[in-house]
Amino acid sequence: MQSQFLKRPKILFLFSDTGGGHRSAAEAIIEALHLEYGEGVETEMIDFFKGYAPGPFKRLPSLYPYLMRLPQFWALGYRLSNGRRRTRMMSGSVWPVVRDEIRKMIAEHPSDLIVSVHPLILDPLSRALGNQNRPLFITVVTDLATTHAFWYNTGTDLCIVPTEEAYRRALKNKLPPEKVKVIGLPVANRFCQPPGDCAEVRRQLGWPVEIPMGVLVGGGEGMGPLEEIAQAVANSGLKMGLAVVAGRNQKLKERLEARHWPIPMFIYGFVRNMPDFMSAADVLLTKAGPGTVTEALNAGLPMILYNRLPGQEDGNVSFITDAGAGIWAPTPAEIVSALKAWIDDPDKRADAAAVCRRLAKPQAARQIAQILAEQVGVRA
Repeated sequence: MQSQFLKRPKILFLFSDTGGGHRSAAEAIIEALHLEYGEGVETEMIDFFKGYAPGPFKRLPSLYPYLMRLPQFWALGYRLSNGRRRTRMMSGSVWPVVRDEIRKMIAEHPSDLIVSVHPLILDPLSRALGNQNRPLFITVVTDLATTHAFWYNTGTDLCIVPTEEAYRRALKNKLPPEKVKVIGLPVANRFCQPPGDCAEVRRQLGWPVEIPMGVLVGGGEGMGPLEEIAQAVANSGLKMGLAVVAGRNQKLKERLEARHWPIPMFIYGFVRNMPDFMSAADVLLTKAGPGTVTEALNAGLPMILYNRLPGQEDGNVSFITDAGAGIWAPTPAEIVSALKAWIDDPDKRADAAAVCRRLAKPQAARQIAQILAEQVGVRA
């Protein structure tokens, strides 16, 4: 630990609430830093869109949920913008509009190291920092596989990526190999612990011990066809139970609670003990978001993926299904079929769980924290 009489180095994290994953990744790294180094390092988070983006750019976080409801539009924009030359051209056209605010942000938040967990700030930040007398600048990529070219700015001092596919894309986008490290995706420490005893956790939750249990999630906002999926599973005749996490979607929670279910059904709103749910479950039914996928891998929990965001989440599906850690099932009927296959053949489900454990990188947040600490001279 550094002496209390020495100046603590400061690490600034840049993120934006365009999706929950960027904030969660930054918080996971900060948590790991303080677990490893206590008060030996100072940290700060800035949502650069809300805090410093000019004009219409400031509204992007609030517009993001509406854009997610237009997946075809999102996919088109993703494809048209995804290329090294195209990203450079787009960033160059935006630079005159944002440069004063980006420079202001850097001046108002002096730091020894800047870490970005969001791709859209990278080029403006690199331009504003320049090459002389600047803090270190590290990128932590928070998409798993089909990563956009915006992630790979050659001005970064180090680019930390979660998978080998992301590493290959970094090289394709002209980052030198010595600037890229494959570490994993950082998630909160509570998702990095060994799973608890399944039967004991089930008893604590009030779930049945003698039948398979699935957990159905739709993110913190309870988005997606959760009601249709729950109904299909309940009416399938499968001998299993299901826990549905409706998140902040109170109307969905109330509708589900008002129904009579023919199988053991457990309805929840927003929960903070998801690691317990993952320890107690046999299968997770989820959208292919990178954070949830990573958390399930850490728990050794096979997945049935029912939805994905076109573009950056396409690769998450192939990453899981090609390895054998889960199944792509985009309709309720396909979900029921996948569940039946795993219930009828527990060995197949056990094989998928073993693949999850092999792919898991539960130490990613702490390893990233150690890299950052080394860059600013912090010792445990």
